[in-house]
Amino acid sequence: MTSPSTTSAPGTPAAAGDRRRWFALAIVMTAAFMDLVDVTIVNIAIPSIQRDAGASFSQIQWITAGYSLAFAAGLVTGGRLGDIHGRKRIFLIGITGFTVASALCGFAANPEMLVASRILQGGMAALMVPQVLSIVHATFPAHERGKVFGLFGMIVGLGAVSGPLLGALLTEWNIFGLEWRPIFLINLPVGIAGVILGRKFISESKAPRALKLDLVGVVLVTAGLLMLLYPLTRGRELGWPTWGYVMMAGSLAVFGALVAYEKRKAAKDGSPLVELSLFKVKSFAAGIAVQTVFGITLGIFFLVWTLYMQIGLGWSALRAGLTGVPFSIAVSAAAGISVQKLVPRFGRKVLQTGAVAMAAGVLIYIWEAGRYGTDIAPWQMALPLVVMGVGMGLIVAPLTDAVLSDVPQEHAGSASGLINTVQQMGTALGLGLVSVVFFGVIDEHVGPDRIPAEFVDGFQNALWWVAAVLAVIFLVMFALPAKPKQHVEGGGGDDGAVTVDALGKEPVLTQ
Repeated sequence: MTSPSTTSAPGTPAAAGDRRRWFALAIVMTAAFMDLVDVTIVNIAIPSIQRDAGASFSQIQWITAGYSLAFAAGLVTGGRLGDIHGRKRIFLIGITGFTVASALCGFAANPEMLVASRILQGGMAALMVPQVLSIVHATFPAHERGKVFGLFGMIVGLGAVSGPLLGALLTEWNIFGLEWRPIFLINLPVGIAGVILGRKFISESKAPRALKLDLVGVVLVTAGLLMLLYPLTRGRELGWPTWGYVMMAGSLAVFGALVAYEKRKAAKDGSPLVELSLFKVKSFAAGIAVQTVFGITLGIFFLVWTLYMQIGLGWSALRAGLTGVPFSIAVSAAAGISVQKLVPRFGRKVLQTGAVAMAAGVLIYIWEAGRYGTDIAPWQMALPLVVMGVGMGLIVAPLTDAVLSDVPQEHAGSASGLINTVQQMGTALGLGLVSVVFFGVIDEHVGPDRIPAEFVDGFQNALWWVAAVLAVIFLVMFALPAKPKQHVEGGGGDDGAVTVDALGKEPVLTQ
């Protein structure tokens, strides 16, 4: 293993006898865990943020969607920066910025500052997260990576389960009277330790041939999404003004300009933000559509679910957090079985079964919400949540392999980075659509005694949308390969963003 200040290429991992690589592994996986928990921890604290900070519903949407948008917009660029300037250097910049942004979130003086700090936090995560598995790939020899990637999968599952519970406990305990703020401040000691230890134990590495940056592409993607999302989140509160429809229509023109620019960028230097030639591969195009729409589903469900339990039903954060435990456990269990046992034998039928199971769980939830109304108990929610969790686990773990099956080896890096990017963008869009599918059917001006019933109606309406989207996902999955091929471990591309999604980082309990 080279010294921490020495640059090494990905093809020359650290010597197997050097124990420092295991310290490096612990550091980068802790950072990945911190990112996962930070995403899931926020949802459970949203009602507390609304009450304590006086945030409007549109600001609540931006507290979650802003993170996803910034994270998505910066993922590919973050990976490329690591390839060009060194993964250790960019990782340390990312974890430092993430820690600072967490402090700004925790000490936010008003909702506007919290939204801005969350956007900054998402941008810093986009620098930090792509380096995690790139560093693993550069540090560990091939025969050890299977064990390491297995550990990473455990971290993903642990983050999914512990995030909501940790958020519920920190909010419920109201430490030092800080209400929701400890959910962000808890990142400070972890982040500071990560910076100090990372400087000492992580070895520097760069790609032997890194792609160039495409900052114009990032600007166009971000502008197009903002022009679409901002009117969606603010439109209802402002009475759906004409300028909102103009902005949303204008976003289509921006996305058209993005496509034209990316074509020129590819012809000029071969390093566009989006490799458009990939969409000629039917399975990849279909997989990207599934990933995007699946992100929309998750963005809608998790925000609406939290508001339904804590504001509509009046449950505490801890009660709501504990209610979600069966769901998280079901996702983790089904994900492991699907990859190891089911997909090798049944192929895409496993993913389609997952979509059907999720839709079935949603329909059961709709029925129970109507049947029991505001008297529904956590144990009654366990059945639909477990069914939904099993369905989600069958989808999220094998989806990346299915999408990458027919992608040429030389484009595996760009393809894998794009998969996670569009999922995050889909999540941001789903959070924006909450204004339409949930708040759009709620009358906020009724008396306090009617609020619970309004939220139950809004929850059911949103779930009908989720069920419809899952039906679309099921149909689009027919374009995926019947039996996904095994792609090369780590993606094999030069783009550092490949490592973000190649091992299923998206268990999305990300949003």
